[in-house]
Amino acid sequence: MDSDLLLPRPEGLYCPAGDFYIDPLYPVHRAVVTHAHGDHARSGSGHYDVALAGVGLMRERLGAGSSIDAHAYGERFAMGDTVISLHPSGHVLGAAQIRIEGAGKVAVVSGDYKRDPDPTCAPFEPVPCDIFVTESTFGLPVYRWPHMSSVIDDMLAWLDECKAQNVPAVLFCYALGKAQRILAELARHTTRTVFLHGAMLRLVDVYREAGIRMLPTAPVSESARGRDFAGELIMAPPSAAGSPWMKRFSRASTGFASGWMRIRGARRRRGYDRGFVVSDHADWPGLVQSVRDSQAKRIYVTHGDGEALIRYLRDNGHDARPLRELGGAMPDERSSEEGD
Repeated sequence: MDSDLLLPRPEGLYCPAGDFYIDPLYPVHRAVVTHAHGDHARSGSGHYDVALAGVGLMRERLGAGSSIDAHAYGERFAMGDTVISLHPSGHVLGAAQIRIEGAGKVAVVSGDYKRDPDPTCAPFEPVPCDIFVTESTFGLPVYRWPHMSSVIDDMLAWLDECKAQNVPAVLFCYALGKAQRILAELARHTTRTVFLHGAMLRLVDVYREAGIRMLPTAPVSESARGRDFAGELIMAPPSAAGSPWMKRFSRASTGFASGWMRIRGARRRRGYDRGFVVSDHADWPGLVQSVRDSQAKRIYVTHGDGEALIRYLRDNGHDARPLRELGGAMPDERSSEEGD
């Protein structure tokens, strides 16, 4: 039975054969965590197993006193009657898919993932398995990402426009993963300093400590009082939009980097001047290709609206089901912290 390896419980997705939880919603005795976004990495559990590449971010999220074992990608380690290994998911720095071998089968829980190249993290690694749990944040055919080079060209053109108009360019994006990816992509084209909202500072530093090359950055808060930042790029989390922090940029042109910008009208509804299609999740072709690459006999779909993906997979010969059909008490369907 699939439920020997994976069983939804109120605390989160549980592995009975290994006696551990994956990305639990509440404190548990042992947690294997896919990545450091706050809707996956929660403090309070007795012990954590994470990917070595992301251990710096995990300590920021979980606290320095947390009990954490960090494992290299591909390293095999035992838990109960299972053997576990972690494999790159391409989502953010240190993000991992969890491969569980036990009860005569192999299950892979993908966590959040993407298939597009990203200079800040290891690329997605297809892992053959019997059971594949896939996210579906962007599980509709309309979601197809443009090549990142064209997005960066558009972003640079916007920055040139703002400089010519003598106004600041404020780019809203998520503080973990998205901000660092954009800083790394821009570093291939320019050396300009980018000014950061305080919520981004430490996370950018952790990426630098991991050896990721990005543009030079400086805190907005340390700039001279009264500075208008005309022609400069400022990056901030979406929560800063409409906050008192934005009053210093009253003349700014605003942009938002997100996969949701793929939908016509989304930028206008959210009140941004420019929208840039950048996501740390798989688009529709990436989701479909990942299912094929898994070679899994059964697919379980979670996160987002998975109905279209399940229907498409079934029409193409896959045994695809919503994760709740594993039985047990299904935890609340979470959406990504990024929501992008």
